[in-house]
Amino acid sequence: MQKDNFENNKIQKTKENFFETVSKFFHNMFAISQGTDVSGTLETIKKDIVFKGRSVWVLIASIIIASIGLNQDSSAVVIGAMLISPLMGPILGMGLSVGTNDWETLKKAIKFFLISAAISIITSTIYFFLTPLKDINSELFARTQPTLLDVLVGVFGGIAGIVAISGKEKWNVVPGVAIATALMPPLCTAGYGLATMQMSFFLGALYLFFINSVFISLSTFIVVKYLRFPLMNYVSPKKERKIKMYIIVFVILIILPSASIFWNVIQKSRFNYRVESFIEDNFKKYKNEIIYTNISYSDTLSNIDIYLTDETFTQAQIKDYNDKLPIYGLTKKGSGITVTDSTSLVFHQEKNNIDTLVSKINNIGETIKNKVRVGILEDIYKKQEDLLDGKNAKIEFLENRLISIKKDTIPFKSLKKEIAIQYPNIEKFAFSKTVELNNSNKYDTIPTLLVNWKRGAYKNHINKKSKTLENWLKIRLNLDTLRVVKFY
Repeated sequence: MQKDNFENNKIQKTKENFFETVSKFFHNMFAISQGTDVSGTLETIKKDIVFKGRSVWVLIASIIIASIGLNQDSSAVVIGAMLISPLMGPILGMGLSVGTNDWETLKKAIKFFLISAAISIITSTIYFFLTPLKDINSELFARTQPTLLDVLVGVFGGIAGIVAISGKEKWNVVPGVAIATALMPPLCTAGYGLATMQMSFFLGALYLFFINSVFISLSTFIVVKYLRFPLMNYVSPKKERKIKMYIIVFVILIILPSASIFWNVIQKSRFNYRVESFIEDNFKKYKNEIIYTNISYSDTLSNIDIYLTDETFTQAQIKDYNDKLPIYGLTKKGSGITVTDSTSLVFHQEKNNIDTLVSKINNIGETIKNKVRVGILEDIYKKQEDLLDGKNAKIEFLENRLISIKKDTIPFKSLKKEIAIQYPNIEKFAFSKTVELNNSNKYDTIPTLLVNWKRGAYKNHINKKSKTLENWLKIRLNLDTLRVVKFY
């Protein structure tokens, strides 16, 4: 019995040692509290909060560079601008000051945060107001609809920034955080919205900048609390709980719109996938007739507009396709999970449909980006060009064949009468095509008239008349080359 207890205790100690070893390994691997440089962190962040003199001009220069990059749809230029941007200082400063109850630093951080945002928006607005290039592109459009994913970018970007700065070894990750969280492009896009009087762009971009800033600050606050930075001012436990409650409520209010947008993006993605499956399953054999498909999502009524080159489907077929929509979850009539209450399936198959479609696309204006609009028109042109090329190739082949037949067909009866009148010394003639190898070692086909002259005709007379006959027959038979050969 004692032996069994001894064995059990031994096994238990082995398990405890194993778990203790594993726990120490992971603690040492992921611990960030060791080697924290509190004084150095405070000094670094507080120094970067203030915007004066050179830092203001660096900010203005970086904003103009970023605006040019967005204008040119160039990611490389935008990234270069974010590398030199000094926007991170006040944002990290706000998180640090709240985490350490440093209210004076918080006031300063908020002040310079607002100043830097205002300078950025004014600079980008002036740039986009003056530049002749005001077309929307993918880089600008991407900053107008922030989602929950942008919240995560802000959170983890802030964690990376404060964790790196708080160590004794100062890693230069702040530029990387600035790139990842993309603080500058939203401000430039907000300026674009003001310059072009598109308030949806202005508000959407400003919201994205606000989200990134808030969650970088929140991550800084959490890490500062975790590392137990010393408090600058005493706050009672009751007041501290109240502050935490305010922060939680504020964060929830900030997240809600982006969560709603994110959910809408997910639903739209699911809707597009189901529509693609519906079109692939039902219209694959009509691929050449479909010149454009426009998909518009809404949680209540979505639209699928299919533009065709000509009249293709009957009313019975259209009804049959509409009846299939519930199978793909595109209307609530079907069983299972749907992404939209109802879907309107419309076929545009009137005559001269291409002109109608081009007119509709051109009238959409700014709601479709120029690149997308040009791409649609190019697709339409390409499809029509392919159709025309096929028809033109057939016409050209038939024309060439007809010409060939005409060339091969010699009007012997009428030609015999005309030759008999103009050249009475010709007894008979024959026509054929001779093939010969020319000087370039290429085979050449030459129409040849074989002429039998009557006896008694002189050689000089025959040579002279043969040349005249050759020139006349070229015109008469519409031939580029022709040769007259005497035979006996």
